[in-house]
Amino acid sequence: MKRIAVYCGASTGNDRIFENITADLGYWLVDNQYELVYGGGKFGLMGVIAESVMEHGGTVWGVIPEELRNREAAFNEVTHLKVVANMSIRKRTMLEMADGCIALPGGPGTLEEIAEAFSWAVIGDNHNPCVFYNVDHYYDPLRDMFDEMANRAFLAQESRDKLLFSDSLTEIKHFMENYEPPKIRTYHK
Repeated sequence: MKRIAVYCGASTGNDRIFENITADLGYWLVDNQYELVYGGGKFGLMGVIAESVMEHGGTVWGVIPEELRNREAAFNEVTHLKVVANMSIRKRTMLEMADGCIALPGGPGTLEEIAEAFSWAVIGDNHNPCVFYNVDHYYDPLRDMFDEMANRAFLAQESRDKLLFSDSLTEIKHFMENYEPPKIRTYHK
């Protein structure tokens, strides 16, 4: 595992814990010799994760849509910045560049990106482990929803077991390094 895609918001939220844990994640990435792949922005938790990786001597791969770069949201000082045509291409590019995916607390964009990555894993189009970094129980309601999907047979339990919700970087590392993608979904009449 070389590169980790981190999905996070262009906001810092309303509790300092989110910024602190994001900076700690950046240091953890570098300490474990992982490179960061992220959305290329300079604001919010996106800026915090990129700055923390660079301050700690790590490599940052930013992928930003042209529309957001034109709004001056790009973090131009990252190690590598790739400008793409739109959000769909950004998501695909980030998955292709990364070996694992972690979602920090964020808004609908963060949720959409990690949910798509996991959805693609279930159908066999993404072999990367997907993790919700469950800081301060932020993702507890979503974890419960995924459990309910499995309970109601909208998601195979085996696939549900391939999605981690954790606030422990030790557990996250173990999960990611020992991950095996779910079996490709099959359909029966």
